[in-house]
Amino acid sequence: MSTPSLHITTYNIHKGFSQFNRRMMVHELRERLRHLNPDIVFLQEVQGLHLGHAENHDNWPDSPQHEFLAEDIWQSAYGRNMLYDHGHHGNALLSRFPILNSHNQDVTHLQFERRGMLHCQIELPEGPVAHCVCVHLSLFGYSRRKQMAALADYLDRLAEPDAPLIIAGDFNDWRNRAGDELTHRLGLQEVFSAHGGAPVRSFPAAMPMFRLDRIYVRGFAVRHTEVHYGMPWSAISDHAALSAHLTRNGA
Repeated sequence: MSTPSLHITTYNIHKGFSQFNRRMMVHELRERLRHLNPDIVFLQEVQGLHLGHAENHDNWPDSPQHEFLAEDIWQSAYGRNMLYDHGHHGNALLSRFPILNSHNQDVTHLQFERRGMLHCQIELPEGPVAHCVCVHLSLFGYSRRKQMAALADYLDRLAEPDAPLIIAGDFNDWRNRAGDELTHRLGLQEVFSAHGGAPVRSFPAAMPMFRLDRIYVRGFAVRHTEVHYGMPWSAISDHAALSAHLTRNGA
C-alpha cells in the first residue's frame, strides 16, 4: 500500500501581473497552477479587488483572484492586508481538502507596510488537522524579526507543540536570519535545508539570485522539492514558485 503524499506550493503572484507590471497574467497563472496540481497552495500578493484593473482590462476576472484561481478545483481562504481607495490585496490559501476555519492575524510593524499571516486549519485525509500559515513578511530586517516572534507567539497559543504545521510564503529574508525563530521555537524544518543546505534561491524568477521564499514544516517528512523558475513561470510573476512533496512523519 502506497504512503499518502501531500503536494504543497507557495507562490508570490505579483497581483496577477508579470515583472514590471508589463502584462496581466492571471489567466496564464491559473493554467499553470492547474497543470502543477498541488493539494495546498500558499499565495502572496493576491488581488482581492482592484477597480482600475477591472475597468482597464477586458478579461479581468469578475471574481476575486483567489476565487478565480480556485474555481472548481480548490477551496479558498483570503486574508486582506493592504487596503486602498480602489481595492485591496493580501494572502490566500487554496486547498483540495476542507478548510475548517481561517483567521488573518495582523502582524504589521510599520504602518505604511501592512502585513498579515493567514492561518487555516485543514482536514487532511489522514491524521490530525494541519495548521497552515501563509505569510508575506516585511522588507526590513528588524520588522521581519518582530513578525517572526509574533507568529511564534500566536502559534504557541493556538497549536499543540506536536500538531502538524506548515508555514510558507515570501519571507523577504535574503540574509537567511528569519528562520531561527521558527526552527528553535516551533520545531520547524525548512524543506530545502533538510540536509544542512540553505533555503533555495527564488527571485527573480528568470534567474533566481535571492532566497526570499520558504516552506517550513513540522510533523512531515520531505520527499521531494522543486523550484519552478524560467519560462513559463518567469513570464507570470517576478518570483519563482516552490513546491514540496511531503508525507506524514511515521507513515
